[in-house]
Amino acid sequence: MATGETGFDDVTYDLVSVQYHALKAGHDYGQYKRDADNAGKQDIADFFRTVMAEDSARAKQCHEFTQELSGSSESGPAVT
Repeated sequence: MATGETGFDDVTYDLVSVQYHALKAGHDYGQYKRDADNAGKQDIADFFRTVMAEDSARAKQCHEFTQELSGSSESGPAVT
């Protein structure tokens, strides 16, 4: 695997990027859920709870994949 300027291989970089965006979105969705709760829109608040859970699961899966790559020669010097 190619190791870019960051010292991470492309796959590790991609996983970290998806994890970051999933965590950031989950944080933002918390506010959206509160807004819906405050507006009395339970169905919409439930929707935001669902997407928060999906992003949380996505971030967790990225973390697990990154752990699998950590320490391997494929991941690049930044994670070995």
